[in-house]
Amino acid sequence: MRPIALAESVYRDKVYACWLGKNIGGTLGMPWEGDKNVHNLTFYDPVPTEPVANDDLDFQLVWLKMLQERGLYPTVGDFADYWTKHLGPYPWNEYGICHRNLARGLRPPISGCFENYFVDEMGSPIRSEIWACIAPGDPGLAASLAWKDGVVDHAGGEGVYGEMFWAALESAAFVISEPLTLIRIGLAMIPVHSLISRAVREAVWCHENVIEWREARERIVRCFGHDHMCNAPQNHAFTVLGWLYGKDFGDCLCAAVNCGYDTDCTGATLGSVLGIVGGPQAIPDRWREPVGEDIVLHKFTQNLDAPKTVGELTEQTVAIGTQLLAERSEVAEIAPDSRLPGDVLSLLCDNRRAVVALEQDPQSTIETVEGYDIVLHYGGEPVLRPGIAKTVGVSVRRDDQPVSAEAQLQAPVGWSVEPAVAAFGQQRFTLYADEVADDNYLTVKVRLPEGERKAEYLILGPSAAPGYPCGENVERCPRCNARLESCICPKE
Repeated sequence: MRPIALAESVYRDKVYACWLGKNIGGTLGMPWEGDKNVHNLTFYDPVPTEPVANDDLDFQLVWLKMLQERGLYPTVGDFADYWTKHLGPYPWNEYGICHRNLARGLRPPISGCFENYFVDEMGSPIRSEIWACIAPGDPGLAASLAWKDGVVDHAGGEGVYGEMFWAALESAAFVISEPLTLIRIGLAMIPVHSLISRAVREAVWCHENVIEWREARERIVRCFGHDHMCNAPQNHAFTVLGWLYGKDFGDCLCAAVNCGYDTDCTGATLGSVLGIVGGPQAIPDRWREPVGEDIVLHKFTQNLDAPKTVGELTEQTVAIGTQLLAERSEVAEIAPDSRLPGDVLSLLCDNRRAVVALEQDPQSTIETVEGYDIVLHYGGEPVLRPGIAKTVGVSVRRDDQPVSAEAQLQAPVGWSVEPAVAAFGQQRFTLYADEVADDNYLTVKVRLPEGERKAEYLILGPSAAPGYPCGENVERCPRCNARLESCICPKE
C-alpha cells in the first residue's frame, strides 16, 4: 500500500478533463499565436467547429504509442527512435534542429543542444501532460520522465526546466488543488536560478502584491521578455498570470492568451491544468461544445495510429498510468477510493528524482544496453579537431545509480587514445588525430558483472560541424512546408 491513493473514477475524470482542456486552450490561442500585443478576448475568436491540429498534443500521442510498444521504462534512445519514426517532417525551431542532429547520427542528450539556438523555447514544456497523467500523485517521477523527453530537443536549456515544472505541478494537481501550493511543487523540481523559476516567481509576486494584470504582464515582458515569441520564461509567466488572475475556467484561459506571444501553448497548458484541478465539471459546456471530442492530428505527424477522440485517449492513458504507478512509484497508486496521508505535501515536494535527472550531462550521448546506461561525455561539442587533443569521459548508470565499471575506448585507425585522470565519476580518455573525417565512431566497451557491454558513438570532424546560423530554421519544402528531407508532398 502506497501512502497516496487516487480513486480510479477520479483519476479517469481528471485525465479526460486534462486532454479536453488541452484541446480547448490550444484552439482558443492558435489564431493569435505569435502576436505580441495585449488582446481582449472573452471567448473563441473565431468560434471553431472542431479542435485545431496542434503539435502540443501530437508529440504526446507519439510518446503514448512509445510507452505501449517499448514499455514503461523509456530511454532517451526510445524518444529519438519514435521522433524519427513519426515526427520527422516538423521543421520549426528546435524540432527541425533536433531532427537535423538525429539524422546525422547524434543521439540524445547532445542531439538537443548542439548547434541548437532554440533550447530555451516552448517545444518541450507543451509536452508535459502525458507524464503527469501517467504518474498522478508522484511529481518526482513525472518530472524525471519529462527530463528524458525534454533533452531530446532542449538539452541544457530552459525548455527542459519548463517541461519538468509543468509535469510535476500537473501530477500533484491530481490530489491537491490550491494554485500557489501546486506552483511551489513545480518550482521544487527545477533549479532556482533558472529563468523559468524566476519568471514564475515574479508572476506570483505580482499577484500576491495586488499588481494589476496588465502591469504584471508588462513587468514580465520588461524583465524576462525575449524577441522570439516561443521563448519559454515569458510564456510560463503568462500561463501563471492567467491562472492566478482569472476568475473561472474561461476567464483564466483568456487572461493567459491575452498576454500574447505563444498563445496556443499558454492556452493549452493552462487548459490542461484547470482540467486536472477541477475535473470535467469545471469545464463549461459553452467552451466544450465548439471543440467537441475529436482529436485532429497535424499533417506533419506521420504513420501514427492515434486515439481518435478524447475519450479513447483517456482510456489508453489510464491503462498505462495504472500500470506505471504499480511498477515504478513508491508514492502513489490507483485504488477504489482516494486516500491522502497527513504528510502529503512533503511527499509531493520530494524532488530527489528530479535532482538526479538534472545532474545528468547534457553534453553527452546515453546508449542503453541491456538495462545499463553507457554514457559518453563529450566534454563540450561532439567534435574532434585535427591537431588538438580532446578529453572525453565514460560513465555507467543503472536505475539512476552510478555503476563502477572498467571501460575501454576504441577510436578510428590513426587516432591515439590515452588514459586521462578520472573526474566527475567518469573514466576519462584523451583523443588526438592529425586527420579527422566528417563522421567518426568511437566504441566503448565496459566490463560488468554480467559480462562485457559495448556501444557506439558519433564524433564529428570540423567539416561536418561548420556551425549553424543563430535563429534560423532548417530548410523546408516550398510546397508542403515540411522539413525538406521529410517532405510529405504526394509522390509523382
